[in-house]
Amino acid sequence: MSERCGWCGDDPIYVAYHDDEWGVPEYDSRALWEKLILDGFQAGLSWITILKKRAAFREAFEGFDPNVIATWGEAEVARLLSNPGIVRHRGKIEATIGNARAWQKIEQQQGFDRFLWDYVGGRPVQNSWTALAEVPAFTPLSTQISKDLKKAGFRFCGPTIVYAAMQAMGLVNDHLVTCPAHARVAALAR
Repeated sequence: MSERCGWCGDDPIYVAYHDDEWGVPEYDSRALWEKLILDGFQAGLSWITILKKRAAFREAFEGFDPNVIATWGEAEVARLLSNPGIVRHRGKIEATIGNARAWQKIEQQQGFDRFLWDYVGGRPVQNSWTALAEVPAFTPLSTQISKDLKKAGFRFCGPTIVYAAMQAMGLVNDHLVTCPAHARVAALAR
């Protein structure tokens, strides 16, 4: 019998995220950046916390438009630190502004989408995990991407954060093979 990946439990928000978003290949540069930023905000917290605050994050961060966020300074940091709808962490907020500037450089040079998708040859890695215990927290590839992002000026993008983002972005299909989403997500690969 097919069962969803056990990590999503039965919370409707988590189930919808698992079924409709997690692992689905994303090719839009801005959307890829948003996923990386949200995974950075999740560090030290549960993912459900971020999902429940995602609408507030999108509103507070102008739809995660890196071209807007790259222009921000201390006034916007102060505004965000007073917003109870988001995770109010100065370091993560300031990193998001710097990461928007780093995104702009990569986007101009080659496209942030291409920058990320080139690591997997443009096609999602199709893993075949049978148990949650097999799914790694990070990999040599997420470690390399993390190093390259840091070299490009990104912060809050360690190997574990990057691997979680890779899963969310669909660069890797980490749905368990017993999960109905595994085959559905695999079929979406370009």
